[in-house]
Amino acid sequence: MSAVLSAVAWPYANGPRHIGHVAGFGVPSDVFSRYMRMAGHDVLMVSGTDEHGTPILVAADAAGITARELADKNNRIIVEDLTQLGLSYDLFTRTTTVNHYDVVRAMFSQVRDNGYMTVETTHGAISPSTGRTLPDRYIEGTCPLCGAAGARGDQCDSCGNQLDPTDLIDPVSRINGETPTFVETDHYFLDLPALAKALSAWLDEREASGTWRPNVIKFSQNILDDIRPRAMTRDIDWGIPVPGWEDQKTKRLYVWFDAVVGYLSASIEWARRTGDPDAWRRWWNDSEALSYYFMGKDNITFHSQIWPAELLGYNGKGESGGEPGDLGTLNLPTEVVSSEFLTMEGKKFASSRGIVIYVRDMLSRYQPDALRYFISASGPETQDADFTWSEFVRRTNTELVAGWGNLVNRTAAMIAKNFGEIPTPGELTDIDRALADQIAAGFDRVGDLIRHHHQKAAIGELMKLVGEANKYVADTQPFKLKAPEERERLATILHTLAQAVSDLNIMLSPFLPHSANLVDAAIGGSGDVAPLPRIEEVEDLDGGPGYPIITGDYSTTHAWAPRPVTAGAPIAKPKPIFQKLDDAIVDEELARVGQ
Repeated sequence: MSAVLSAVAWPYANGPRHIGHVAGFGVPSDVFSRYMRMAGHDVLMVSGTDEHGTPILVAADAAGITARELADKNNRIIVEDLTQLGLSYDLFTRTTTVNHYDVVRAMFSQVRDNGYMTVETTHGAISPSTGRTLPDRYIEGTCPLCGAAGARGDQCDSCGNQLDPTDLIDPVSRINGETPTFVETDHYFLDLPALAKALSAWLDEREASGTWRPNVIKFSQNILDDIRPRAMTRDIDWGIPVPGWEDQKTKRLYVWFDAVVGYLSASIEWARRTGDPDAWRRWWNDSEALSYYFMGKDNITFHSQIWPAELLGYNGKGESGGEPGDLGTLNLPTEVVSSEFLTMEGKKFASSRGIVIYVRDMLSRYQPDALRYFISASGPETQDADFTWSEFVRRTNTELVAGWGNLVNRTAAMIAKNFGEIPTPGELTDIDRALADQIAAGFDRVGDLIRHHHQKAAIGELMKLVGEANKYVADTQPFKLKAPEERERLATILHTLAQAVSDLNIMLSPFLPHSANLVDAAIGGSGDVAPLPRIEEVEDLDGGPGYPIITGDYSTTHAWAPRPVTAGAPIAKPKPIFQKLDDAIVDEELARVGQ
């Protein structure tokens, strides 16, 4: 089996994350990672909080605290939220560790020494009121290429072209609406044109594989048409010092250079924490290893162009040649798995306008698996999707509660009432074998869909099988088998149902890990089929301040295969697995956001 890197987008630590964020990077990456572990692959799932850049400074100033204090506060909130959601990271860390600084600086130095970083004099955007540099993404205006309003200083989402802030027509600061001042400044630029040929060849190879989502591969190829050098340093005093420019106290590496290197630095930190400092190389230096990068569509550019270009530059694979550094030849992404956007009641999430549902608030009122189910079944996989409270209630009540939860509860209840344990079956009839065969076939069909990032289709297939199992109950009517001579037939039906529930639960466990353990216990299992993550308080490996990480022991993950139930295993009267929601919560939740 393969070494599989699940590289999950780094949530930005300028505030808590909302459900739109985890719909893009969180739940899809966890479903995939859990499945791949079950399928026997050696999975390394890494990420952390992204903590540098001007937006952190802006938010810290507004709160009257330092940037580090803000990062510490939000890092902990995000760690707690993602753990509660059940995201099974091997390591979730942060970009303010000494290890991360060292890896980023080593990466930059090698790309520079290989000839892919050039110093250019450019015009930087400065806020007239604060004197602070404005990041490209904090400047908006009209796109000079397609005329769309709301284009950012790094790219236009309407036409997909890369931009510079000085390209924009009528640029303004998103922070306070003022017109920025542009001043001359020296910066390091990543020489993307010198890497364009290698990038194009890599993207053509990825297109030929047929695995990338069409919107992602086409967008990635299109932005090559206007490729140009891109600034990799900034005029700012919060971030990673630029190698060779340490004496310039207000020059720092661009947060987006810093952040994408995090996938590598987190892997190295994970290896160091295991006691085998070179263990990370299996995922990064072995050409047979696979790597999947999960994010929202606004981050495609950085993962299908900037990060691959940095890797190619480090490896010395562009027009300027060069050699890899001490980290060795580093693998490029196998696939960039980008989701579209999740909106809320037809509107784009906007914390400043109160159009937001924070992960923490959601999980304080509703089961984590209810949110995971909604995202998996209705999320923005290949097109924008809308979260509405009415649809959340409907799916929870009709699919989780009345569909899957009802099947589990009545199966366990009938067994508890009639036998008190998993009964020994008699001879199977055609209807029994038909259900067993349908569910057994689901392992290949559903597994293939998850492996190829068709998670909505996968959970759709699973709910069809849940429907078949409920139909089996209606067709066989075990609740009517009361005569002594019917007891063996009753035992056979209930054993068949218990096995169906067990196998469906295994297939649903990547989507619904919390309830999977409850379902397993309800039908006589040990209740540990889907290991959950935990928070650990750790010391910085190199002497920096301590911090919380997300990690876990996922070695007990059940294989992607049927889980035979054990005749004689005691079964107690079950409690409901899922909470039915009152229709009144729709109005209550809309009122929270003033709708």
